[in-house]
Amino acid sequence: MTFGFAPSAATSMSASADSANRLARMLEPAEWAEAGIPLLRSPREVVSGLHARHSPTPTTAVVAVLDHEERLTASASFTRRPTAADGWEFRNALLAHLRRVIPHDLRRRTPVRTAVLLYCREGDERWTEEDGAWMWGLRDACTLHGLRCGAYITLTSSGWQVLGKGRGGRRPTSTSRPTTLADTSLGPDPAPLRTGGGAAQALRHTAAR
Repeated sequence: MTFGFAPSAATSMSASADSANRLARMLEPAEWAEAGIPLLRSPREVVSGLHARHSPTPTTAVVAVLDHEERLTASASFTRRPTAADGWEFRNALLAHLRRVIPHDLRRRTPVRTAVLLYCREGDERWTEEDGAWMWGLRDACTLHGLRCGAYITLTSSGWQVLGKGRGGRRPTSTSRPTTLADTSLGPDPAPLRTGGGAAQALRHTAAR
């Protein structure tokens, strides 16, 4: 004789609600394109510079803050935990790392600095729900830190792609060796304006440079 328990209606409803909430915390490509995300003047230089600094491998996110002349002000990289894609979790992790490397600009009437996100992952350049969750997280983190939301860039084995803008290139890739910083135009990061200890609960911090 076998005994067992069927999932209760409350459990099923909770799981369904959680899935619906995660779907609400992501942005479709059309929503992202309509959000007025500013174009990068030199996306290849930005991607190459961040790749040289952080040597990202799949599941590594690199968040960077650029000034009004597209010069790098601060950047940090961390590895995503293997959990369901959730824009709220991504937002919290991005915000935690931004707070460690640069003060907020919430006192300004208009943001003067822009945050961009480079995410290294498996697969091809096509949009995924994980990308949508990162987009939602980046936009929300920028609002809470007083920054302008900038480009979301994926790095895969076939190259890099600025999602929603139709811009990309074949180098670097998720498997290519980083170039030296001397070969990029971003230059070295200035000394961090503020640092902090501890890792975000949702994601594991691996570097802040």
